[in-house]
Amino acid sequence: MRIDAVLARGTTTSFEFFPPKSDEESAVLTRTLKELEPLRPSFVSVTYRGGPASRQRTFDLVTQIERGGQITAMAHLICVGHTQQEMRTILLNYAEAGVENVMALGGDVSEDPTQRASEFVHALDLVEMIRSTGGFAIGVAAHPQGHPRSPDLASDRRFLAEKLRRADFAVTQFFFGVEEWTRLVDELGALDVTKPVIPGIMPVTTLHGITRMAHMGASVPPALVQRLEAAQLRGGPAQVRSEGIAAAHELCAGLLDVRAPGLHFYTLNRSTATREIFNSLFA
Repeated sequence: MRIDAVLARGTTTSFEFFPPKSDEESAVLTRTLKELEPLRPSFVSVTYRGGPASRQRTFDLVTQIERGGQITAMAHLICVGHTQQEMRTILLNYAEAGVENVMALGGDVSEDPTQRASEFVHALDLVEMIRSTGGFAIGVAAHPQGHPRSPDLASDRRFLAEKLRRADFAVTQFFFGVEEWTRLVDELGALDVTKPVIPGIMPVTTLHGITRMAHMGASVPPALVQRLEAAQLRGGPAQVRSEGIAAAHELCAGLLDVRAPGLHFYTLNRSTATREIFNSLFA
């Protein structure tokens, strides 16, 4: 089913995975999918880092999930390193496989000098190509704290508004305060854009994760850092994890209270934390 149609029915829950690179990673993901299937997600998304090997792994996983007939899957596509003709072929392959949902992303610019130049300048260019092919529900990325390459927050919102006018919905980078999502939605509304913006959720379960998340473009607020550090002093890593799960639960509950259109969980291909948060919200 198209994700825009799923969103029209009511609040969604969704999970994100990355395609495995080894037999060991494949076994972990297979187990995770089985553990999460009883939660009946509205859809799942599969990332793609770029390059032929990664593209094929994404295609294989997305089509495998779709063929299972139980879960709707969305494939990530990126601008970096692709020609327009190559992207048309990718879209045709997905359409022939029955995949109806894609996420159009700019992608990380590689420092590899051998990487082929992209024929797309911005994610907006990719969105327009996908829209011209017809048949796909199109998602785009939103950054509550602003995209790292945006010169300022105001221009970030204008760029996002332009993408969303042509796309069907957005999924955010993870963040840690309800007000970050409401501010983003309000600022888009001021630009006359009211498409659904699904908040992305990733719990901080280790102190090391604080630094990692900052590098990924979403800084952990000082109050949460202090909360996790206090948990470390009280009970070590296990207490940090418990506190991080509790904080994520509070964020999700707050988002549902302000009528967010859904919750999108970044799983890192593991199910335990996601299941704990999900069950605390809906059990």
